[in-house]
Amino acid sequence: MTEPTKDAVIRPAAPTDAGTILRLIRELAAFEGLAEQVRAAETDILRDGFGAEPRFQCLLAEVDGHAVGFALYFYNYSTFEGRPGIYLEDLYVAEAARGQGIGLRLMAHLAAIALAQGCRRIDLAMLHWNPARLFYERLGLTQIADWLPFRLEGEALRQLADQG
Repeated sequence: MTEPTKDAVIRPAAPTDAGTILRLIRELAAFEGLAEQVRAAETDILRDGFGAEPRFQCLLAEVDGHAVGFALYFYNYSTFEGRPGIYLEDLYVAEAARGQGIGLRLMAHLAAIALAQGCRRIDLAMLHWNPARLFYERLGLTQIADWLPFRLEGEALRQLADQG
C-alpha cells in the first residue's frame, strides 16, 4: 500500500468550503460518467451540511492549501448492533493527487471519527467497475454479496407517498 503523504492536511469542511465541495462532487461525477446527473447547488451544500440540522459531514484533503479530495458521510443506525454507523456517500481524490496515500489518510481519519463516536462500522456502495474496489479491499472492507441495493425516487416515490 502507498505510504501516506505527510503533505496532505485532512480537516473538517467549513461553510466557506461549500463551493469546493461542489467542485469535487462534480469531478467525481465526471469520473463516474455521471456529470449530467449532478443537480446539487452550493446552496444545497450550505443548507444540508452546515445549516441548523446538518444532514452530512465532510472531510477535505488539502495539499499546499488546495483541496484535492473529500469524504462526505453521514450517520446511520444498525438495529442489529444497537449502535450508530457511518455511511460514506463519496470518497474522491483528484486524478493528479492519486497514488500519494490521500485516500488512505481520508479513510483513516473517518475510521478514527467512527470509533470516537461509538460507531461499529462504515458502509459504502460503489460502481462495480470502479478500480477503487482494490483500494477498499486492501483496507479491509468486504463486499456484502447477499445484500442488494434498492432505490425509490422520482415518480415512484411520489406515488408511494400518495398511498399514505
